[in-house]
Amino acid sequence: MKADLLNESMVNPGPPAFNCAKNRRQKARAAGLHPDYWYAVAYDHEIKPGQVREIMFWHKSIALFRTNDGKLTALENRCAHRQLKLSLGDVRGCNLVCLYHGWQYNAQGEVIDFSHELFGRPKPPYITVTTYPIKVRYGLIWIFPGNPALSEKRRIPDIPELEGERPWSCVPVDFVWSAHHSMIIENTCDFTHAYLHRKYRPFQDAKLTKSENEGDRVFVSYDTKVGCGRFSRHFVDRRADTNHMDLCYEYPYQWSDTGGQIKHWCFLLPMNERTTRVFFLFYFANIKIPFTPLGIPRSVMGIFLKVAKGTHIQPLLAQDGVAVEAEQEGYDRHYAAPPVELNPMINQFQELTIRKWEEHLAVAK
Repeated sequence: MKADLLNESMVNPGPPAFNCAKNRRQKARAAGLHPDYWYAVAYDHEIKPGQVREIMFWHKSIALFRTNDGKLTALENRCAHRQLKLSLGDVRGCNLVCLYHGWQYNAQGEVIDFSHELFGRPKPPYITVTTYPIKVRYGLIWIFPGNPALSEKRRIPDIPELEGERPWSCVPVDFVWSAHHSMIIENTCDFTHAYLHRKYRPFQDAKLTKSENEGDRVFVSYDTKVGCGRFSRHFVDRRADTNHMDLCYEYPYQWSDTGGQIKHWCFLLPMNERTTRVFFLFYFANIKIPFTPLGIPRSVMGIFLKVAKGTHIQPLLAQDGVAVEAEQEGYDRHYAAPPVELNPMINQFQELTIRKWEEHLAVAK
């Protein structure tokens, strides 16, 4: 068995790095996401006061912790002393304490205290680690892993439907998939894979009507029948145009809009070339009471959507997870095979992903 694995690794050394890629697909599958954007990294409720967690952004380890008084902080995940991950330590008051020697870091990444003898020094030397801008919006924690000077110029996407006095009902869903982020973006906008979802039939008979570039965005439109499942079709309000859907790869995010009534955003956290955490926010203006023209009252819509999440939305998206993970496995074995792509949208997505990564690499030199 070991000999077989060794022989396979010699025959197939793995996909090439970005600078060694020979075609567009290989470049797209090796590209990271530009760090000079806000990235959703966790739900706000996930991190309790006094807790610390490791967050990965494209091979970069970040220690995310909440102080005992509730403030969130993100630090470079290493102690400046012996390079241990600070996420192995614990939160003490407003500081993060390294597991090994008890060095304490404040929210500015400064070492402010030691728990041991300093060999005659009257006070700690000035030592710091990198800090990252952090915000909370739409129930998600966002980190800006790039140049902090740009963090106020870049905006977290505005979702007005989730704000104000009467926000739409929202279903948050997340997964960690063993697949490159570009595969996931392509999956969420490619409606030619209705066969995969034949059990739930979220869309069918899709016809691509638009695929256009505009700066750092690729707009896509389909004429398609939305919500045709055995059960879901009874809850879709057909007073809206549910035979058309607009989508956009608004780098590095993705969104869709069906008739101004059913919308979603997809936020990706690229951990490495083969692992991505995916956050979906699905939100609805109205859901119909079956066999009537009436909408479900807002007071109970949240309860209904919680049930729908477990019985329909999550299992449906899990099928996409199976597909993109299988695609990643196939690409790892057959990356040298000639690219075959019939949907012009995919080529535009890949070109945008490559261009933005090249912009980052040019600045990072």
